[in-house]
Amino acid sequence: MTDFQPKWSCEYCTYENWPSAIKCTMCRAQRPTAPIITEEPFKSSPSLDSHLCPSQEGSSVLICPDSSARPRVRIADEAPEMTSKWSCHMCTYLNWPRAIRCTQCLSQRQQGPQQGPLRALETPQTSDPVSRPTPAVPDPCEEYNDRNRLNTHIQHWACSACTYENWPKSLRCVVCDHPKPGAVPEAVQQESEAESTMSLSILNEQERTTGGGGVSGVCKASQRRSSPSVSTGQAEVQIELASGAVGTEDTQEMDFKKLKQIRNRMRRTDWLFLNACAGVVEGDLAAVEAYKSSGGDIARQLTSDEVRLLNRPSAFNAGFTLVHLAIRFQRQDMLSVLLTEVSQQAAKCIPAMVCPELTEQIRREVAAALHRRKGEFPCYFLTDITTFTLPADIEDLPPNVQEKLFDEVLDRDVQKELEEESPIINWSLELGTRLDSRLYALWNRTAGDCLLDSVLQATWGIYDKDSVLRKSLHDSLHDCSHWFYSRWKEWESWYSQSFGLHFSLREEQWQEDWAFILSLASQPGASLEQTHVFVLAHILRRPIIVYGVKYYKSFRGETLGYTRFQGVYLPLLWEQSFCWKSPIALGYTRGHFSALVAMENDGYDNRGAGANLNTDDDVTVTFLPLVDSERKLLHIHFLSAQEMGTEEQQERLLRQWLDCCVTEGGILVALQKSSRRRNHPLVTQMVEKWLDGYRQLGTCPALSDGEEEEEDEDE
Repeated sequence: MTDFQPKWSCEYCTYENWPSAIKCTMCRAQRPTAPIITEEPFKSSPSLDSHLCPSQEGSSVLICPDSSARPRVRIADEAPEMTSKWSCHMCTYLNWPRAIRCTQCLSQRQQGPQQGPLRALETPQTSDPVSRPTPAVPDPCEEYNDRNRLNTHIQHWACSACTYENWPKSLRCVVCDHPKPGAVPEAVQQESEAESTMSLSILNEQERTTGGGGVSGVCKASQRRSSPSVSTGQAEVQIELASGAVGTEDTQEMDFKKLKQIRNRMRRTDWLFLNACAGVVEGDLAAVEAYKSSGGDIARQLTSDEVRLLNRPSAFNAGFTLVHLAIRFQRQDMLSVLLTEVSQQAAKCIPAMVCPELTEQIRREVAAALHRRKGEFPCYFLTDITTFTLPADIEDLPPNVQEKLFDEVLDRDVQKELEEESPIINWSLELGTRLDSRLYALWNRTAGDCLLDSVLQATWGIYDKDSVLRKSLHDSLHDCSHWFYSRWKEWESWYSQSFGLHFSLREEQWQEDWAFILSLASQPGASLEQTHVFVLAHILRRPIIVYGVKYYKSFRGETLGYTRFQGVYLPLLWEQSFCWKSPIALGYTRGHFSALVAMENDGYDNRGAGANLNTDDDVTVTFLPLVDSERKLLHIHFLSAQEMGTEEQQERLLRQWLDCCVTEGGILVALQKSSRRRNHPLVTQMVEKWLDGYRQLGTCPALSDGEEEEEDEDE
């Protein structure tokens, strides 16, 4: 005969498991603790055939695993009704007899003829002649059914912003942080949050990763308020007065959770910025230099969440930058360093950024000017010709305003690389000084579409933000694939042989390479190749001259290979009468394209070897060299076998597609002509509005005083 051991009930799904089970068979929940069973052996007859009959003295006492949550009860002989659970009509889950709702799906129990709620149980008749009724025995798992029943009556409030159902004590939505309808007004709540935040501090990045250290000027550990005392079943809420503000424990707990969420969202650069802000207040220059060396933005502003983390309202305000803090706390040494950094990282301001309305109108004009040519060569083309130039009124501005203008509109790094590191542009004093043909590299974004952006900057002064030019490039390549493919294949074969690479590809390999070129045109942000420049020359119906570096270099200055971008791209697949001879100029440096534009001049009647240009005063003529600094002719890309030949034959081809002349210094140049009357009026209006902002700076008294001081120093 074995001892009687009752099953243990899971505290999550109330499933009765065997005593030897460590985890719940139903929901796999861990058994909290081993059940403590205190029982006395049942008295039985010595005969093995007699059945086991517990007596009044013999009983078992079960202490539930969680003795603090479950009552200590005495297990007695259960009635048949006690062991017969009722099945849910929705999910068929077997619930305890006294449960009025299903524990799994919360469905209401259907009342049957013998399912009266909370009815008393009667003990069945035994062999004892004196039978007496036994009182109802409490169910060990009834607590969970009662808790289930109580939870169904809790009224959650739905968030008006995201419809999430929150608990009644939540003052804000836990998903979107939207305030609870009818809660404390926002101003009072913010005041309470700000005051309760005074008792909390933040953990910096070092403390989260290494467990020690902290931001200078910032507390190192978070302090928790004492929990409310509970007595006689009623919680006594402690109210603390701090600086005249009243905060409850719920508000403090909510503030602590909010700060914890903010800390978890912080990144390394964010902690470095907070450390730099605290360093400005405390006079720690090393913290500021650490933030600068990491590439942090000096113009970054403090947010309201960051101010809460710093926990010093008297020192930090939302919207403050490192410069504001240095001025406020009179850190002259830090201020000089920060102002120098800001001057080096001047904000860019190109004409397309000044007036978004005009820019959108120009984009619509460009889209309307794109048409598809009918016939055997269905390539897209632009119906209008425009050339963007810097206005001559820039020279009328004060010198310091001119310097600010060029800092904001030009790419100084590209200009330096093309002029100083390698003489690629402006290498001729004759062209740059006497003929006023100096080229300026406009600042261009680095979003992967730099080629398309630079082409539209050199013509219309805008970016290809809507990918209109990229779509035309993709459609032209696909619709005219046969024409461009034959040119590309012939050119690549000749190029490889000219460099001594004696190999030939199979047709399948040529097709794979061509498919890759087609795929690049259809991917926004993908880098483009020489073939795409060749197609863009056909869309513009005018030549494109690329002045670029000859070699790829690593960050150590090591040469990695040829770039192959520099040269002249002619629209060879069009008829010459269908194209314009005025080219545009682009610059190429380290995988990045920039528009090279000139400044308006007064125009000249006769320039270069006595050639009569027949220009008027409104036309700007820019002389673009067709040779490099060593007086070697620039390469003409994608020539066929019949068009390739000697240098004299290539020069003759250039004269057919461009307006060329030779200067007095013997430089072969191409004439780029532009006129305000020829350009689109929207482009002229955009440039004038952009220039008006610098004209107003020229009338600023502070700038005028600066000019007078410079004149006094010169004297």
